[in-house]
Amino acid sequence: MGRATEHLAHRMGQGIGGLLNATFGNAAELIIALMALNKGLIGVVKASLTGSILGNVLLVFGASALAGGVRFKQQRFNRTAVQSSTTSLLLAAIGLLIPTVFHYSADLRPGGWSPGIEQRLSLGIAIVLFATYICTLIFSLVTHSGLFEGQSEADESASPGELAWSQSKAMTVLLVSTAFVTLLSEFLVTTVEAARSRFGVSEIFIGVIVVAVIGNAAEHSTAVWMARKNKMDLSLGIAIGSSLQIALFVAPLLVFVSYGFGKPMNLEFSIPEVVSVIVAVHIASEISNDGETNWLEGAQLLSVYLILAVLFYFLPASH
Repeated sequence: MGRATEHLAHRMGQGIGGLLNATFGNAAELIIALMALNKGLIGVVKASLTGSILGNVLLVFGASALAGGVRFKQQRFNRTAVQSSTTSLLLAAIGLLIPTVFHYSADLRPGGWSPGIEQRLSLGIAIVLFATYICTLIFSLVTHSGLFEGQSEADESASPGELAWSQSKAMTVLLVSTAFVTLLSEFLVTTVEAARSRFGVSEIFIGVIVVAVIGNAAEHSTAVWMARKNKMDLSLGIAIGSSLQIALFVAPLLVFVSYGFGKPMNLEFSIPEVVSVIVAVHIASEISNDGETNWLEGAQLLSVYLILAVLFYFLPASH
């Protein structure tokens, strides 16, 4: 997936290359969520959505900045493009916050809360998030595509002695590798319950940390690889773009599809999840605000991720 993305980025621009990698990488995440949703594991599904956002914004961004920063003193990227993505991600975090605020505030008033009302609220927010995702695609691919092309370098096409792949070959490799990731994802879903009981960890830890990390392994490796090649526009396009796609596309889509399974899913998340997402988006926005990264900033992002992982490990299971 990493090599196919690199060749596609050379032929089609780093913006489209990052978008394609995020899309195909999130295909595995989406399939994992659909399988878990069909099995009634709604808690795992919602936790995996939170975990994907945290994993990409903190773990992938952090590992990329650290890996690239060890090799290059400072790495620069298009500040405007990243800021537009982090702003959209903050909007998505607000969308996840509102159902939780509604639940706790309405629950204090007699007759003010019911699962049906909360479900309709979540459905309305899902429609808004989905519409916002369409707007971000138009912005990044049509009206302001130049912002997402990345730095044009003559040596980006291929390594010495290696011929650049054709567009059709790169797309085929991307599709085939995604199919293999999807196949492995099915095994992952079947082991969730067994792992939970065997290791005595909560459903939220399995979803936020384990399922999310494994489900997004493709993006993780590719983003770090691109950072090591000093292609931070592409690396951040994968890391932040993947989080954006999860929050604005995958989450609303799962809400829509859940009605077909007869098990409607809402967008109410636990307070630790919502706070974690807002904190992650905020610190990623602060670090990317100057348009450059170094290894220390990568280590700081990883530190925040580890702190949150410890939180979810010790967080008691909800009943």
